[in-house]
Amino acid sequence: MQTLMMEFGMGSSLRRGDYTQAAERAVRDALWRNSINLAELFGFDRAAMKITLDVGVQKPEHVDRDALRAVFPYGDVTVNVVPGGLDIERPDGDGPPTIMANAALSIAFDMERGND
Repeated sequence: MQTLMMEFGMGSSLRRGDYTQAAERAVRDALWRNSINLAELFGFDRAAMKITLDVGVQKPEHVDRDALRAVFPYGDVTVNVVPGGLDIERPDGDGPPTIMANAALSIAFDMERGND
């Protein structure tokens, strides 16, 4: 397996205190500002992409990993959610904190595939 690309993103949930929403926005931030055409460049089917997603939030147990996996239209996606990100309490102490999430995704292919 050869990693060919890494992308990074940041997302937030400003008012709802939703860790999944912040994480999903971080993933979309990493994906949507780039056009990732690696599969075509190397002659692979898009489904052959091996995507590893690492997301950092203060409360990893509050993130729906399936919702993050669903952001990707193709590829074999592994989702890891780890402690990280940032929770910012409201100045008045009323309501949920602003949640900030960081995402790093790497894209790899099995470069030793058989020639058909």
